Amino acid sequence: MSVYAVFGILAGTISCVDAVPYIRSILRGSTRPHRGTWCIWSILGVTAFASQAADGAGWSLMMLGIQAVSITVILVLSITRGVGGLDLGNVALLVVAALGLAGWLALSTPMLATVCVVVADLAGALLMLPKMWRDPDSETASSFLLAAIAGGLGAAAVGSLQLDLLLYPVYFGVVNATIATVIALRRKHTDRQRPGRHSSERNEGADHADACSSHVHRGLAQLPGP
Repeated sequence: MSVYAVFGILAGTISCVDAVPYIRSILRGSTRPHRGTWCIWSILGVTAFASQAADGAGWSLMMLGIQAVSITVILVLSITRGVGGLDLGNVALLVVAALGLAGWLALSTPMLATVCVVVADLAGALLMLPKMWRDPDSETASSFLLAAIAGGLGAAAVGSLQLDLLLYPVYFGVVNATIATVIALRRKHTDRQRPGRHSSERNEGADHADACSSHVHRGLAQLPGP
């Protein structure tokens, strides 16, 4: 077995695992996936898999295939447990993906389809950025980190410097690593703010308790004596 096969198997194995914490968090109600983003990602994942397969990819397809399946599962869960929907921007990105697939079918140029997939996928990631920035606890950083590792191993499994085969797995690793980093940094930032907020809430609670106590004492003082 070649070293590239080992990389491909490792990428596929991690791809089987990386969605587990995300799906578990969805079922627990902690993670709330953006429906539009995951709809785009599921369609693009299938497109990327078909494009890479047509371009002669080997062991690197294991990562892409498993990712396409896991993304689709998350999309199904997001229908009842997610947020957001398909707005005009998302529909436009779906059109880009469809055009990329049509270009691959009509012109036999998988590189074109892969480029369109990367552009639309990146835009899909940017669409979830406001939610992720505002509420980092609504996403699962560990899943994106594992996906980034799988992307790196998938790129290593290509076994050559062929751009059309390297483009998607390299992009996949970079974008997922970036998302995981943003989530971690935003959580750290919000955690630093929480003690002050909690302290303020405690002070407000103490002031309210003092006001209530003062009101009770005044009421007792007004009662007639024996």
